[in-house]
Order: sequence, then C-alpha cells, then structure tokens
Amino acid sequence: MKKLKCFTFNSGSWARAALCLAVCMLGLGVSANAQNGHIIKFDVPGAGAGAWQGTMPSGINDAGAITGEYIDASGMSHGFLRAPDGRITTFDAPVANQGTWAYGMNSRGVIVGGYMDTSDVVHGLLRTPDGKFIVLDDPHAGTAAYQGTDACAINDAGEITGIYVDASGVVHVFLRAPDGKFTTFDAPGAGNGSGQGTGVSSNNPAGAITGSYTDADGVSHGYLRTPDGRFTIFDAPGAGRVPDLGEGTFPAGNNSAGAITGAYVDVNLVIHGFLRTMEHGGGGER
Repeated sequence: MKKLKCFTFNSGSWARAALCLAVCMLGLGVSANAQNGHIIKFDVPGAGAGAWQGTMPSGINDAGAITGEYIDASGMSHGFLRAPDGRITTFDAPVANQGTWAYGMNSRGVIVGGYMDTSDVVHGLLRTPDGKFIVLDDPHAGTAAYQGTDACAINDAGEITGIYVDASGVVHVFLRAPDGKFTTFDAPGAGNGSGQGTGVSSNNPAGAITGSYTDADGVSHGYLRTPDGRFTIFDAPGAGRVPDLGEGTFPAGNNSAGAITGAYVDVNLVIHGFLRTMEHGGGGER
C-alpha cells in the first residue's frame, strides 16, 4: 500500500529511515539516566509477523497513551490506541478500504492520521476520544490516486498540521484551526515539481511548526514557522546537499521551549541526529 508521508524526502535508502523518524518522535526533556529506563514491549493483537508487518507506534501523550498503526498478515494497515494500563483498541476509518494509520495524539486523546479509499485517494482523519471520526480534506488537495490529505500532528489547542498533495503532485502543508478553517503554506525555497514541496512533522503547544522541505534540486532543508507565519530556514552543519541522494536536514519534533530535534544525512549517506536550541540556533540559518 502506498500512502502520503508527513516528511518530504527523496528516493534512496534514507526513505525508510526518514519514515521511521517521522513516526517515532522522542521528547526533548529526557534525563541523563533515561537510557537505563524500563522497556515494555508490546504487539497489537492481529498484527502480522512477516517482513514489514507488525506494530508501529507513532505518538504518545503526557498520560502515557500511545497511538500508531499495525500491519496485519495481508499487508493492510489499521490504527490502534494503547491505554496507559496496556489495553489496546484497534480502529479503522468507516470508509478506509485501503488502510488506516495514526500519527499523533494530544493530551485529550484526540488522534490524527489518515486513510486511503477505494480510488487510492488519501484523506486526513481525526478520531475523538469517544471513537467518532471526522474526515479532514484540504480544499486544495488533488483527487487522483495517491493524492489527497494526510493529518500529521495535533497540539493541545486542537490545531492540526498535515500535508496535502495537489493535482500536480506537489506537496504542501496545511494548518487546521479548531474551528475547522484551513490555512496552507509552503516553505520559502520549496520546489514546485511533482514529488517536491513542503512536509511537516510537529506543532508545539504554542503553535510553532517544524518540518522539512525539498528544493528544486531535490535537497531537503529544515524550517521553523512561528505562529505569526514567519519562517526560519536551517541546515544542520555537515548535512549533504547532493541532489536526489536523500541528503539534507529532517526535523522531527519541537517542544514548548522552541528546541527542535531531528536527523541529517551527510555526504556519505550516514544519518546523524541533531538538536537545535533557541540559544545557539543550530547553525546554517538563512
């Protein structure tokens, strides 16, 4: 099953790593002894046991509830919610004929993600704590196969960020306000060719948004968009810039203090982590 991805990245081995990064965001306030913490393993009942099947958590809220997707033995994706006590609830969008997935969840237990219909068009999805579904379609999204809307993150204010692919195959970001109003944007310098554009990974409690964009040469860069719409573009020091090799900078999450974490790919296609703080910027701003 092919679906939209909240990150923008190029072809090559980095694609799988970037997808994993996009759906496995970590908090930034981790103590020094967290590496010795207790690890609990779990699998969603019904998850497949074959190659590229299984359970893939993608978000956790402050209460310890976890959301994500699992892939069954037939290769179909489904959403799940794991409560803090370990109970697991699985779900599918009512018209999800080609799969359902979940990316993010806020402290109220509202989940966002997406699903694919019988025409292979992708739609954004909001699941309320009582199990009701709301379809999220950006008005500018294309309606052909593998086009559409995907919801990527939600903050405690109820603001939802995600991506949509237009009729030309270009990727853009949307911000949906709690009242349902859509605002769309592109990072300065984002390419406008098919498969190029702007992705998104996180919106913090204050409404600051981070993600990556692909320029006209196929190189990925990081961006930060403030709630008033101002952009800061940055590259991690050492990030490669060879077109179409999957090199570049890929932010994954931002917290309420304005710190951004993510990864970058160097000229040898080696993946490294980075932390960009407000105090030191992180280098490469323009």
